[in-house]
Amino acid sequence: MANALLQGVEISASQFLDIFNHYDNDGNGYIEGKELQNFIKELQQARKQAGLLVQILPTEENFLLFFRQQLKSCAEFMQAWRNYDADHSGYIEADELKNFLRDLLREAKKPYDEKKLEEYTQTTLKIFDSNNDGKLCLLEMARLLPDQENFLLKFQGVKMPRKEFNKIFELYDKDGNGYMDENELDALLKDLCEKNKKVLDSNKIPTYKTAIMALSDGGKLYRTELALVLCADN
Repeated sequence: MANALLQGVEISASQFLDIFNHYDNDGNGYIEGKELQNFIKELQQARKQAGLLVQILPTEENFLLFFRQQLKSCAEFMQAWRNYDADHSGYIEADELKNFLRDLLREAKKPYDEKKLEEYTQTTLKIFDSNNDGKLCLLEMARLLPDQENFLLKFQGVKMPRKEFNKIFELYDKDGNGYMDENELDALLKDLCEKNKKVLDSNKIPTYKTAIMALSDGGKLYRTELALVLCADN
């Protein structure tokens, strides 16, 4: 599918959606898990064979691959989330997403104009806004990350209701100052891994901790930031 459309043809972001929809096997409006990996794998293969990828950005690179080249770890992704969720709403809205894409292009020294930037913004929303609310939550945007870097997928299995989350936060906020420091988060993660061995890997606690602390304010992880990862009622 991708090969046929990529052979010597430059296509628009809207045409890219046709390829995307081909891999949306269950028709739920987004691709994830095996669907997403198959999609990216074929695009990578097509690049090797045809020397061209879907030009969703003016870089001769597929947008997903371009993004992954810019943010190589989950910690970098979480830091970017904190930077661009300007109003700390827990969502990246259209204007915030546009600012993120603009800075990403500038950093990569790739040319663009405002019309194209708007197209990239709207296309990104169409692909990753799974509930069509016009904004991206942390988990939706995290789908841009490779599975091996996306620890948030693992934490989906341990998310808890708001009431339970609040009790947990207060339990591990030992000094009651309203935020967790790195040591308090470490204790929480160790207990979560112990209770959820089938889902979480205790050997990856340093990775989990580094990524989550990237959401913190100068080493202070407040309730609202941790809730993005552990609370099911966001």
